Amino acid sequence: MKPEASHLSSDGMAGSTRYSLYEARAGHRASTVVLVHGVGMNRTVWAPQIDALTARFQVLTYDMLGHGDSAIPGADPMLADYATQLATLLDALNIARAHVVGHSMGALVALEFALTYPARTLSVAALNAVYDRTPEQRAAVMDRASTLDASATAAGVDGTIARWFGEPVPAHLEAAARDLRALLVGVNPVGYARTYRLFASSDDAHVGRLESLDVPALFLTGEADPNSTPSMSEAMASATPKGRAEIIAGARHMMNVTDPDRVNERLLAFLTEAIGEPSTQQARTGARHD
Repeated sequence: MKPEASHLSSDGMAGSTRYSLYEARAGHRASTVVLVHGVGMNRTVWAPQIDALTARFQVLTYDMLGHGDSAIPGADPMLADYATQLATLLDALNIARAHVVGHSMGALVALEFALTYPARTLSVAALNAVYDRTPEQRAAVMDRASTLDASATAAGVDGTIARWFGEPVPAHLEAAARDLRALLVGVNPVGYARTYRLFASSDDAHVGRLESLDVPALFLTGEADPNSTPSMSEAMASATPKGRAEIIAGARHMMNVTDPDRVNERLLAFLTEAIGEPSTQQARTGARHD
C-alpha cells in the first residue's frame, strides 16, 4: 500500500522519524495537512488520501513511534511522547502550523497535539477515535493488550482483521484486508505492544479537556465501528466548542481504506471550511449521518 509519488517532494528521516511530504497541486503556499496513522499501521496506510488532499494542501505522513522506520518508544510511553514526536518533526521541516488528522490511536495523538500545541494547530480531525469507553469495552481492549509481548504480536492479527472487515471479509475488500494484514504482521512487535497498551488505556485521556480545544474539530467515524462508535464521536463533538460529528453509513474501523471516497469528501469539506474557503459541500452543524 505505497503512496502515490507523483507529488512527493521529500521522503526521508528527520531525527528518529521517517516521513513523506507531498506537494500541493494548488501551489507551494498551501497549508499543510498531517496524517497520523493508527496502531500496527505506518504512513503508507494513507495512500487513498494523498491524491485527493494534495488537490488543495501540502500533505505530511510519518511513521508513529514504534512503527515503520521510526524510533521505538520507551517502556512506558505517554501520549505526550507521540505529540512531541510530531512537534519535533514539524520543527525539522520548518512547518509552523498544520491541520492534524489522525485515525484511531492517531486520533488520540492528533487531539493530544492540538491540546498541547494549540498555536500550532489550524484544525484537528479525529477519525474512528475512542473516547470514554464503557466498562465492557475497556475490559475487552485491555484483555487484548495483556496478551501482547515481543514474541506473540501476530497471534491476534486474524481477529483484528475480522473486527475491521467482518468475517468473512467481503469480496470487494479482500485486497485491502491482505494489505493491512501484511502491515500488522510486519510491525515491530515491541513498538506495537507498547503503543497498543497506551492506546488501550487512553480512552479517557481527553475527558474533561476537550472544552479547551478552540480550533475547528471534526469527529468522523463509521456507523458499523463497534469500538470507535458513533456515540463516542458525538460525545467528543458536544464537548468541543468548534466540534462536529459526522457518521459514515455502513463504514467500519478502517474506513479511510475501505471507504476512501466518502472519507476524502468529508475531510476536504472540513479542511476547506477550516481555511475559510467555501467547500462544495457545506456540512450541517452537529452530528450528520449519511
